[in-house]
Amino acid sequence: MGDLATWVPVLLVVALVAGWYLSFTASRIDRLHHRVESSRAALDAQLARRAGLAVELAPRVGDPQGPALAAAASAALTPSGDLTEVAQSGLTRALADALAEPDDVHRLRHEAQADQLLTQLSEAVARSQMARRFHNDAVAQTQRVRRKWVVRAARLAGRAAWPQMVEIDDRLPPGLTEGQSRVP
Repeated sequence: MGDLATWVPVLLVVALVAGWYLSFTASRIDRLHHRVESSRAALDAQLARRAGLAVELAPRVGDPQGPALAAAASAALTPSGDLTEVAQSGLTRALADALAEPDDVHRLRHEAQADQLLTQLSEAVARSQMARRFHNDAVAQTQRVRRKWVVRAARLAGRAAWPQMVEIDDRLPPGLTEGQSRVP
């Protein structure tokens, strides 16, 4: 009987610690999923801003790249699901084609409104790259926690979908690289 009186408090403490750990881990997973959702919303907002600026810039680019840029930007504003990454990468290629020639970029830099759009576009690209990195970091951390055996065994993630990385080509168009100086 003495052995039972010794083990009951020990088992109670172990059960309490295990319960606290499971509760803490479930809360952490919930916070991580919220962070993934928030970072995805921020990324989508930055990508929409980039596409919106590309729509505004397209008429100033001229033929044949202008219409192609407008079409790619419009497609990047409207897709959903898996097509988002394809459309965003397509917009990056269209921007690279439209702004590949230094003479074209130089001409646009001499137009006040176009110069402002190019500056805003450079900023939007940088912000979308940063938002994508933050999102992918949040996804990686969430995936890392969800792979733990305790999380899987206790089903602490519930029915939450497996978080996905966003892999898009979001490079700055060559004509807008940092080495390019703005026209005074």
